[in-house]
Amino acid sequence: MDVIKEKLKMLPDSPGVYIMLDKFGNVIYVGKARVLKNRVRQYFQHSPKPEKVMRMVENVADFNYIITATEIDALALENNLIKKYKPKYNILLKDDKTYPYIKVDLREDFPNFYVTRKIKKDGCRYFGPFMGGINYKDILETCQLLFSVRLCRTPIKANPKRECLNYHIGKCCAPCAHKISKEEYAEKVKLALSFLDGNYAKAGEILKEKMLNAAENEAFELALDYKNKLSMLSKLEAKRITSINKPIDADIIAYAANGLYSAVNVLVTRKGIMQGGASFALDEAHESDAEALTSFITQYYSAHEPPPEIIAESYCEKEFVESFFKEKLGKTVTVTLAKQGTKARLLDMAKENAKDYLDKSVDRIKHKDDMTVNACTRLMQQLSLSRYPRRAECYDISNVSGVDKVASMVVFVDGEADKTSYRRFRIKTVEGADDFASLKEVLLRRLSKLGTDEEDRFPKPDLVVIDGGKGQLSAVKQIFDETGVTDIDLISIAKQEEEIFTVDSPESIKIPRSDYSLRMVQRMRDEAHRFAVTYFRNLHSKNSLQSVLDGIEGVGKQKRIALMNRFSNIEKIMTATEEEIAKTEGIGAALAHRIKVYLNENL
Repeated sequence: MDVIKEKLKMLPDSPGVYIMLDKFGNVIYVGKARVLKNRVRQYFQHSPKPEKVMRMVENVADFNYIITATEIDALALENNLIKKYKPKYNILLKDDKTYPYIKVDLREDFPNFYVTRKIKKDGCRYFGPFMGGINYKDILETCQLLFSVRLCRTPIKANPKRECLNYHIGKCCAPCAHKISKEEYAEKVKLALSFLDGNYAKAGEILKEKMLNAAENEAFELALDYKNKLSMLSKLEAKRITSINKPIDADIIAYAANGLYSAVNVLVTRKGIMQGGASFALDEAHESDAEALTSFITQYYSAHEPPPEIIAESYCEKEFVESFFKEKLGKTVTVTLAKQGTKARLLDMAKENAKDYLDKSVDRIKHKDDMTVNACTRLMQQLSLSRYPRRAECYDISNVSGVDKVASMVVFVDGEADKTSYRRFRIKTVEGADDFASLKEVLLRRLSKLGTDEEDRFPKPDLVVIDGGKGQLSAVKQIFDETGVTDIDLISIAKQEEEIFTVDSPESIKIPRSDYSLRMVQRMRDEAHRFAVTYFRNLHSKNSLQSVLDGIEGVGKQKRIALMNRFSNIEKIMTATEEEIAKTEGIGAALAHRIKVYLNENL
């Protein structure tokens, strides 16, 4: 604490980011400050604080800080450091999935319509996001069904291609086969874009006419498909917010807290239509709701496309957030602090969703703490580890009779899987099925990155877990000794009795099977096994597929790669029809027939 007192005296009157560290040197919290001296000192003053903040401060053994030119720069740096260190007491959006959009490149002569999850500044039109009950596949199929626009990525070349099945059943106008002019196709694209913009009346008329014609011609299955599409349009229309004078393109963000935990609800409206929403349970140590909300917004829109407008509560840091979008993301976003009218009612809806989600999530959050951070603390105590196992890595080997040998490394941070840090290895130096030698090779390659420029990408673990017994543990300990590694704890878990071995005890340690600490180690072991087996199967399947395809006349390297990309294993080619195989790039009907005949005769 004396170190902290001395550092507090030296804090500057500048904006910046402060980094709180525990006694093991782990980053446990990252925050931004308009004035570093004032902000950091608040944590160590005897004043009332939220319970989560008090818990964080109790674990602070030291802190660092980085001075920035402006508070906006501090906010951007804070966001980057949170992603890098994944601090225990910061908001961490574990559900960082991106939502699908429909993309159309109008710079092309014959634009195609397809799904993407990445928004780029490329001059294309994007429609979405599609979430919470609106199926983008239904939207795309309806576009194709009504306007015959193309969904494929087939290049349009000077020499016409052979038209595919979609042309013959009226779902595509086959520009790749030169069956339509550029001007005629542009008219179809115009109608499709209008439909994607939310103008469903024309689409409804066309669908109803097609449904009646199909029924009259006794094509009842097709008529039912049209009816289902009409039902989908009715549901979309029902989502339209009818009480507004003009369409709203906005995300509505509401925050709810109970003193220890909090939740955020995001509702999405595009063209006045409610697209859906998502809720997030948060577990952070922020001093104020405004600070927590700002932190959420910066993290959330690092992975999602910002809308033209964000509707938020009155305590949202409006000017600050708008400046962040403008300066750091290059986006013009208006933050509206809704107090009355339709936007206020939408905000009330989001608030109710956030409160409801929080009420239902408290027990789940507590249970999650028991399974993760609390399990890490218990494991440290039960196994007498030298440090809190914040970053734990688990390794497993997979092969069949020494063929296609692979290994996996899975990473758990604070007891929770960090899938972005997973790694897989192909065993290079070991002959035959020798798991001990394979483990040595993998750990030697992993440990060789410590102390190098690559350590930023592969941070030093606090704990290494090996799937196996005393023998596997001894093999890896030998590598630790050879490389001079002494500050990483090492354990193994033997599956039969679920007993844990440590390097400091000749006897195994048996933790009760109901204990969350053992369950966490089991999750790591099982996840490492799953990841290794998946990699092995994919590799083995592709190698097997490649060796089979080598024997077919007319299937060279490029066609083999195309087949492997389209069909990941031989079973899928065996069950595919000749027509499906013929759709592969470079594979025509004649070669598809030859492939099927060869496989049927030889496998």
